[in-house]
Amino acid sequence: MSLLDTRVPAVLLRIDRNPFHHGTLGAVRSLGRADVDVHLVADVTGSPVRASRFVRQLHPPPPPGAGLDEVAATLLRVAARVARPAVLIPMDDAGAVAVSRLRARLAPAFLLPQQPGDLPERVADKAELAGLCAAADVPHPTTVVPDSPAQAAAAAWRLGLPVVAKWSRPWLLPAGSGLRSTLVVRSPREARELYARGAEAGSRLLLQEFLPPGADRDWFFHGYADRDGAVRAGGPGRKLLAWPRGAGLTAAGAWVPNPQVQALAERLAAGLGYRGIFDLDFRRCGTTGRYHLLDFNPRPGAQFRLFTDTAGLDVVRAQHLDLTHRPLPDGRPLPGRLFVVENYAPLTALRPAPAGRELAWGARDDTAPGRAMWGLWSRHVGGRLLARLRRGSAAARSGGTLRVVRQTAPARPGDATGPTDDEKAGRC
Repeated sequence: MSLLDTRVPAVLLRIDRNPFHHGTLGAVRSLGRADVDVHLVADVTGSPVRASRFVRQLHPPPPPGAGLDEVAATLLRVAARVARPAVLIPMDDAGAVAVSRLRARLAPAFLLPQQPGDLPERVADKAELAGLCAAADVPHPTTVVPDSPAQAAAAAWRLGLPVVAKWSRPWLLPAGSGLRSTLVVRSPREARELYARGAEAGSRLLLQEFLPPGADRDWFFHGYADRDGAVRAGGPGRKLLAWPRGAGLTAAGAWVPNPQVQALAERLAAGLGYRGIFDLDFRRCGTTGRYHLLDFNPRPGAQFRLFTDTAGLDVVRAQHLDLTHRPLPDGRPLPGRLFVVENYAPLTALRPAPAGRELAWGARDDTAPGRAMWGLWSRHVGGRLLARLRRGSAAARSGGTLRVVRQTAPARPGDATGPTDDEKAGRC
């Protein structure tokens, strides 16, 4: 018998077009395995997720660049087809912000956490997050939001080069612009030129002190804040491998007890009055040992299934249980458990894992997405390599020089070229 109320379906919303977002598949499987009908509102073109046997029904997402009215219309059409109240879970920042703004219009058809005001939008905004951390006494890299190109250049000098540049609302970055959500700036001129693209980016530029990466320095925390504000499910994890190497998305992570990270996460959630699922990224300063919050994502992190306890509880199931007024079971943590994204860390996926392991794509009870991933991923990588070779040939024929820039699949809403090696860095 399922712990979850199987009479209440779930609707997963993903606005970002990344076809290889394994967190979406994790949510589909988590709820589907509990016999909940899962409706997926996402563009699954070229995505392994569409092959999962746990998807009850696929629905077209809002069009690219859709406004709030279009997002609301899309979700209300889905609600009419589902024909009963459903738990709505946004799977990216753009969706979380839209749902937060539309709460009054969506609440009759969907079950949603009682978030205070526009909190999801504020925590997702990189510029506002610095002030929220200061108010909650949570360490955060020193951040400057310049008001002019000259201020951007001066701030880069004052913070100490290199510095980290971020667009405050990365989900607004236009596809095809070449703008990255986060990158490392190595000169005042770069900072000045980047500031000049603010209108194109759609949000403010901010500069942060650089915190170098290193062994045992990148951590994350996934949790669910219930109706009373208590943080349930989830836990602290350590990033073992990143893709790209250094500071990209988590290719392999481990559930590792960390009282400092746990305390910071709970303090921040309580101080903000946050309700719902959240995903935090931390980096430990190699000099002071302090953990600095780099990102607050008001939705499930892609590796949330790492934190599945002995009762089978994860943050997605916790939200469904809480919003349907069912008790959350008291399972025991499983420290040492691993999460591996096979296409980014294939050798790690093959090694023994005595404490248990969750694969992003492969699953014995849902084999089709894993098989589909390898075929689609091979074509994806092959296409990119071919495009790079063609650019190189064109540059050679023209007598010019080719600047090679490593690019990755999108990892954040609107991030057209994906994270750089130094993504999410800041200096203590």
